[in-house]
Parts: sequence; C-alpha cells; structure tokens
Amino acid sequence: MIGSSPGALAFLLVAGLLAGAVNAVAGGGSLLVFPALLAVGLPPLNANVTNSIAQWPGYVGIVAGNRQELQGQRRRALLTTSVAAVGSAVGCALLLVLPESVFDAVVPVLVIAASAVLAAQPWIKRWIGAPEPDAPDRERVLLPAVFLAGIYGGYFGGALGVILIATLALCAHDGLVRLNALKGLLALVVATVTVVIFAVAAPVDWLAVALLAPTTLLGGYVGARIARRLREDVLRWCVVTLGFAVGIYLLVT
Repeated sequence: MIGSSPGALAFLLVAGLLAGAVNAVAGGGSLLVFPALLAVGLPPLNANVTNSIAQWPGYVGIVAGNRQELQGQRRRALLTTSVAAVGSAVGCALLLVLPESVFDAVVPVLVIAASAVLAAQPWIKRWIGAPEPDAPDRERVLLPAVFLAGIYGGYFGGALGVILIATLALCAHDGLVRLNALKGLLALVVATVTVVIFAVAAPVDWLAVALLAPTTLLGGYVGARIARRLREDVLRWCVVTLGFAVGIYLLVT
C-alpha cells in the first residue's frame, strides 16, 4: 500500500501527468510511473501490476483520437489484436505463476532493455525507412512478433509502445500515422487483458490507480496538444536516463 501522506499522493499525481504527456510525445511514460510507485513504497511486483492498470485509460484516449487512421485496417487489426491478446494473457500468467523472486531478478534487465529500445527509437525509425503502402504485410513475421510483444506487455510492459511501433513499421507496409494508430489499439488490447487478470489475481494498489489513471489520461491529452512545441529528444533522453538509473538501482539492491 502506498503512503497516504500528501507529499506521496502529490508525487504520484505529477508522475501520472508527466507519464501521459511523455507517452503522447515520445512514448515510454510507463517508465516514469514504475519508479514513482517504487519511490512511494510499493514492491516491484505490486508497482508493475498497478502501473499496468493505471495506463489503461491513456490507451483508450489514444484509440479514440485515432479512429479515422484505423479505418481500412480491419483485417490487420483483427489478426494482430488476436495474437496480442493471447500473448498478453500468457505474459500475465507467467507473472502470476512464477515466483516473485524471478520477477525481482528479471525486471532490472527488462527496465534497462526497454530504456535501450527507447534510446534507439530515432535510429530504429531511420533504419526501417519509409513504409511502402502498396506492399503486402509480412504476416509470417508480424504475427509472431506481435505475440511476443504481447507476452512482454503482459509480464512487464515498459516501453511496449516503442516495441510495437518498431515491429509494425518493419513488418506492416503502411503509413506510419496509420501504424501508430494500430499500435495504440494493440497497446489497449494488451492493457485490457492485464486489467482483467490483474484486477482479480494480482496485488494491485487501487489508491495508486485512482490517482494515476485520470492524471495519465489528462497528461496524454495535454501532451498531445502541446507535442508540436516540445523537443521530443529532450523528453526521450530524460526518460531513458531515469530508466537506466532505475534498472541499475534494482540490479544492485
């Protein structure tokens, strides 16, 4: 249970606002919320499942704002969301079935890996190059990759959006704006599965969720409004630095 002091509650409110804004501009906002929950006293496993549930409203807002870009992607959306849902359920099951000591050992590596992916985001974009709208999707690679991303999202989920957009851009030939909309839908599906499973079977701190969920949604809305005025690289590297610091801290403690 998080501390009920005004300082701890205010800290989470600010973390939620910043995470929503970072998600809207650069991605990786969950890497802000996770250490914030650790800082107010939650163990890593509790912080992880609480973070997963608290991010759900932000994904709803992303999908609602990208309805037009999802049009014409029915087949791709049905296939990828199906495998993402199954993968997320597998990841949740692994989190709940494996001993907590396994999560404590693995999560620093996941935090550092997610931070590295976020740091490499600009190079990933240049490497994948411009998409080819008329080419067929490479479904034999796309669907297994989305399934694995779903497992990652169900188990941990930090920087899941970055992993998903890189996967889609490599394997699904379409405009990046439309693929980004699909990324939001996939993240929502993964988050929905985690909400259903974790709400029943995981140690969720509901006070933290009540604070973070609306502020993450508000932060995402505000972040989307001001995204054009912010330097994406500055935000990204702040999150990356924090992610590496948290990962190293968890490794040595």
